[in-house]
Amino acid sequence: MGIYGALSSAVTGLRAQAHALENISGNIANSQTTGYKRIETDFIDLIPDAPISRQVPGAVLAQSRGTNNVQGDIKTVSDETFIALNSNGFFVVEPKIGQSDGNAVFAGTNFYTRRGDFEIDKDGLLVNGAGYYLKGLPIDTLTGNISGSVPEVIKLSNNFLPAQATTRVNYQANLPQLPKNTGYNPTIYNSELMEANDYLAGSTTATKAGAGGLLTDGTLNAATVMTPGESITVTVNGTAVKFDFYDSDVAAYAGTNTGIDVSATTVPAVTINAALAAMQAGLISAGGPAAATATVGINGADNLEITLGSDFHASFSVTGDAAAMTALGLTDGASSAPTRPDVETVAADLDAEFKANSIAGGAITVYAENGAPANVQMRWAKVDSAAAGGADTWNLYYMSNSAATGTSPMWTRVDQDYVFRGDGSLVPPGVPTAMINDLVVNGVALGDVELKHDTNGVSQFADVNGTVNVSTLNQNGYGAGEFVSVAINDSGRVVATYSNGERIDMAQVVTAEFNAINKLKRLDGGVFASTSESGEAILDLSGSGVIGGALEASNTDISDEFTKLIVTQQAYAAGTRIVSAADDMLQEALNMIR
Repeated sequence: MGIYGALSSAVTGLRAQAHALENISGNIANSQTTGYKRIETDFIDLIPDAPISRQVPGAVLAQSRGTNNVQGDIKTVSDETFIALNSNGFFVVEPKIGQSDGNAVFAGTNFYTRRGDFEIDKDGLLVNGAGYYLKGLPIDTLTGNISGSVPEVIKLSNNFLPAQATTRVNYQANLPQLPKNTGYNPTIYNSELMEANDYLAGSTTATKAGAGGLLTDGTLNAATVMTPGESITVTVNGTAVKFDFYDSDVAAYAGTNTGIDVSATTVPAVTINAALAAMQAGLISAGGPAAATATVGINGADNLEITLGSDFHASFSVTGDAAAMTALGLTDGASSAPTRPDVETVAADLDAEFKANSIAGGAITVYAENGAPANVQMRWAKVDSAAAGGADTWNLYYMSNSAATGTSPMWTRVDQDYVFRGDGSLVPPGVPTAMINDLVVNGVALGDVELKHDTNGVSQFADVNGTVNVSTLNQNGYGAGEFVSVAINDSGRVVATYSNGERIDMAQVVTAEFNAINKLKRLDGGVFASTSESGEAILDLSGSGVIGGALEASNTDISDEFTKLIVTQQAYAAGTRIVSAADDMLQEALNMIR
């Protein structure tokens, strides 16, 4: 190789160190540049071909190596549109190439950057400090879902947000097993219930009537239809009252049940009416709360008739000796079922009574198609219970006209019964949703509104307070609103805030990753372009790694760069000494011929 080879190697070393110095100076110059990725210098030795015993180190070649995979420090900032990436991805951006009719024109080319200092420009576009515009995917404001798959420059609108009519109310609550409304009195049977007969006619109690017209005259001797030694039993809600017929002329009643004297020789003789009156008194006395207003008598068809009076919940049965049952015309001992019609509306003049029979269920503001608000007040009324002989059943009402007077409807029933089992859950299949058809509140027409409870959304567990515990109450409508501000959240969603308090997702920030991240081509403004070595961009639509209200700093370490600067300077100086030495040696060689 000789002196010329040494000189040539020294010159390549000077070039290499100068290239390293250029990278170091650029890194130091950009130590405060947002999202900047420093450039490292790699040295490659170039070995000339020679036998092993004659090999020399050879020359050197310097080349640049990117550090795109090395993240800079992420710092929090106050600007809500500034974003950073906690991943190896890049924001997808595009430069503006001109204006046409006052609108920005773009070429449709994707570039990639880590610089996230985006701000809104005069056209409503998000542009960073280097002049590159953020790209993403639009979001359907009605569904909240991403629409499209090709990134486009995100454009924000400061137009009014149109009103959205309420179509769904999400409502979940626990109803107390025992509602403690203002009308509730623990000493009064069924006082916690809303009785339909207090609001409209049509309720009937359980009834059992005989057949055959066997009791044509109640003044006849009771012994004509009731034989001493026989008995019948009336069972109300599990409470059995057994009536034993006996003849007081033969012996006084010594049993433990309720004795009914049917003596035919007593003066005056016991009449059928007297015996039935004694049965009624015994049933009221021993039949439990459900029989407190029971009646026993002869109906207009000359048949024995037993009713529960004013109890519209319990049923009963009559059993007994076959001869006694036949003599009284009771071929079938089961009573009829009580009936309670649904109270579809509550008139204004019954408002105070209704509130005493129900408990508050919350209130929510809903919106009509034109954005008109309406306050929906809800109340729950328990209309039946297992303790009363039926099933735990609730009805939900809403105030449809707060200004109603007299007999005009003020409260309206939701057309759905909520029936619960003993474990506090709804009877299968439950009530995952209920519809309020043609909802009108104080004159505001809202259309059909879905009352969405989801699975097990409404329950009936014991609550010592006796009140409704509402866990979820919200709706999907809103009034019109004026644009206030915009922010980018940690999911990469561009969110606009309006004066009505709504926050609407407008766009989804798209990020890109590459298989060979350090093979991207660097361009002005901290952007990169894909190359054949880097591979094509792998787009991520989920916003993974995005951090809102943050910026990524340069990954340049000043102290490290100064250390490399010292080494580079010394290596360059050493290279110049080699050139000087080679020059001296050549001069000596030339002096040999003088």
